[in-house]
Amino acid sequence: MSPDHLTDALRALIALLAIVNPVGAVPIFVAVTSDQTAIDRLRTSRITAIAVGITLLAAALAGQSILQLFGIDLDAFRVGGGLLILLMAIHMLQGSPNRARNTPEETQEGVAKDDVAVVPLAIPLLAGPGSISTVIITAQNAQGWFGYLALLLNIFVVAGVVYATLRAAVPLSARLGETGIRIATRVLGLLLAAIAVQFMALGIRALLPGLA
Repeated sequence: MSPDHLTDALRALIALLAIVNPVGAVPIFVAVTSDQTAIDRLRTSRITAIAVGITLLAAALAGQSILQLFGIDLDAFRVGGGLLILLMAIHMLQGSPNRARNTPEETQEGVAKDDVAVVPLAIPLLAGPGSISTVIITAQNAQGWFGYLALLLNIFVVAGVVYATLRAAVPLSARLGETGIRIATRVLGLLLAAIAVQFMALGIRALLPGLA
């Protein structure tokens, strides 16, 4: 295990946390669970975290097979995934709702639903197209057993952070307020933009080697 491997694993964890952005999901979680008791909210946060973990694990394990099934080249997927992540980052930097993660219609539907843990909270709000794309790309880039094990551990860590954040959503929302959450979201959006550009650059360089 080299320092480079640890650096890559840490970089992948930060990227995945920035894309999932559990802090940005706090206001929506509070809204769609407004009629739930404290015990019900705890159950919802637990189920949401489990659903996020299962979804990302499935993407990591089956991502390569899915790409092969549709005949999609990994470098083309890097460019497409990077573009999607960049659009998400732009929305985060602008502080506007991100329709790639969750539309207002889905949020409104979630408010009216009895069980909101899996849809819309886990999918597509947290484990959405951006995070799934990132997991698939990271799995394809994993070098040896350590790289793959690090990705699986990162997914478990992200699921744990989601659970901890949603469990503390009500006091966190009250303490940070709308302004605090927007500031955190914009900082993560800036980081996300850099990650997206890197994904696209790697894909374009491989697809068009003459540009390198």
